[in-house]
Amino acid sequence: MKQPQEGNLKRKLKNRHIQFIVIGGAIGTGLFLGTGEAIFKAGPAVILGYLIAGISIFLTMRQLGEMETEEPMTGSFSYFAYKYWGKFPGFLSGWNYWIQYVLVGIAELTAVAAYAQYWFPTLATWKTALLFFILINAINLTAVKAYAEIEFWFSIIKVTAICAMILAGGYILIINPGLVDGATIKNLWMAATIGEHTGDPALSGFFPHGIIGLLAAIPMITFAFGGLELIGITAAETADPQKTIPKAVNQVVFRILFFYIGSIIVLLALYHWSNLHTTDSPFVMIFDKTGFKHAAWALNFVILSAALSVYNSCIYSNSRTLYGLALQNNAPQIFAKTTKKGVPVAAQMLSGVLTFLVVPLNYFMPNWVDAFQTVISFVVVCILINWGLIAMSHIKFKKQKNLENHKTLFPSPLYPYTNYLIFAFILFILIVMAKFCGCTRQTIAVPLWILIVYALYKVQNIRNEKS
Repeated sequence: MKQPQEGNLKRKLKNRHIQFIVIGGAIGTGLFLGTGEAIFKAGPAVILGYLIAGISIFLTMRQLGEMETEEPMTGSFSYFAYKYWGKFPGFLSGWNYWIQYVLVGIAELTAVAAYAQYWFPTLATWKTALLFFILINAINLTAVKAYAEIEFWFSIIKVTAICAMILAGGYILIINPGLVDGATIKNLWMAATIGEHTGDPALSGFFPHGIIGLLAAIPMITFAFGGLELIGITAAETADPQKTIPKAVNQVVFRILFFYIGSIIVLLALYHWSNLHTTDSPFVMIFDKTGFKHAAWALNFVILSAALSVYNSCIYSNSRTLYGLALQNNAPQIFAKTTKKGVPVAAQMLSGVLTFLVVPLNYFMPNWVDAFQTVISFVVVCILINWGLIAMSHIKFKKQKNLENHKTLFPSPLYPYTNYLIFAFILFILIVMAKFCGCTRQTIAVPLWILIVYALYKVQNIRNEKS
């Protein structure tokens, strides 16, 4: 397996870049749009769902962070699976992560087009998707620093808006509750006092749809947390990774949980959840319905920039993952080439070709909701496969280090029990998807997808032997 050489990818990413690249990858459509579906299914109990999923992703991040701190490599998912587990796990890990972010890119550009319709209801979604596809890809073909700076400022906009929303909501709830009709923290457990469901006991309580409702919301919540693994992709371009990566891992998950849970608590207290709709962003809808039209307008702009931010992360992740696969001889060597500025341009171009499918998808399906939710369900499957591969690679990694009597700098807590907990969580979500979410096809796709990748692996081995 080849190693990255000096002069290829550049170690220019600082702590602030890493923090906001990861935050940018996680705060996007899953929070701003997908939360609506999760709230509709679980009610206020969605808060508990985010906490459960947050604990699971934190454990996964700690496992990945331990490996990355020891060996900060590009395409880390496939690198560690390849080195400590075997050739096929490495092949599967890399290509699965790559296809995941192709799908996420399609979902985010579709969401961008949907957000634009808030201002331009008659604008065709395929036109908006095409415009931003060209714009963001053109920017990313310049240099890694351009990507990092853009992502930094995209994320600053999102974080600032969320913090302002939490503070404004807190002010209304604590100091001036009369400013918004029906605003009270009691909305988290009591029936609505305004709207079409006023006084309906069937839509009251923290668990209005019972535990089944919470379970049904878990897959969409899982999608919202997809993206935190980006910290593993940035490692090869991180300055002083032994200090930066542990700090980023520990800080970023708790910040994400604060943004997610804090914003949802405020929103559900300001406006009773039963008055929301699955096809709207609850963030925009709540401010629109409570009379803050200008705030809703501004927030929709922030949400659109959030989706662009995640798509920006997709481009970075995909190109670096494909670059790492080429270094392992698991992809054609053209993808291991970079420009003088450190951009793996061929890898980015291939990823862009597949993501361009968002344009015909939106052309032939102008009502974006069904297509969006279908794409998301397949993204969740890819996320679960990646989490499982990270957990198993970490087990193999730890066994090797223990044999060498090597103490790692950033050990994952409660190894190997937390690894087994991740496996149980993955199995749990797959069962929930098949039984409660109507996603039987997506669940069946897990073994089918692994078989397809295995066939590609065999073909690639034959090519490698002939070359």
